[in-house]
Amino acid sequence: MDREQEQDLRRMVETYSPMLLRAALTRATTPADAEDAVQDVFLRLVVKRPRFRDGEHEKAWLLRCVLNRASDLRRRRRDDAPLDQLADTAAEEPDYGPLLSAVRSLPEAYSAVIHLYYYEGYSIKEIAKLLALPDPTVGTRLARGRERLRELLKEEAI
Repeated sequence: MDREQEQDLRRMVETYSPMLLRAALTRATTPADAEDAVQDVFLRLVVKRPRFRDGEHEKAWLLRCVLNRASDLRRRRRDDAPLDQLADTAAEEPDYGPLLSAVRSLPEAYSAVIHLYYYEGYSIKEIAKLLALPDPTVGTRLARGRERLRELLKEEAI
């Protein structure tokens, strides 16, 4: 890796790490898994050295990769862990507050669009592009995710 590539990687890590970690937390089982997902994506970036058209393409690639990697880690943890170990992991999970905990408990399809829309400030069109989905699908997932959030938060209030 030459000096220019190293500086470019350093810029991406400094610029995108907080955003990628927040996105990974919506899908990962634990904060450690979310951190692993972010590190894995930066490692993949170094190994594959993709070429980006612009800053938006770079950001979209990183977000898509981290969401996919966090989902993979979540799936692997669920598939590999014995039931008693899953109970221990759930007990170790930190308290994120009622709203973020509710977002994290949604199915991945809903939590991803809600996170990108409300926490990262993307529009429906931008989310559709990021996740390679039609605009109406993103809108539907956003509406259904909001409805599920309302139900979850009402249940917690009771």
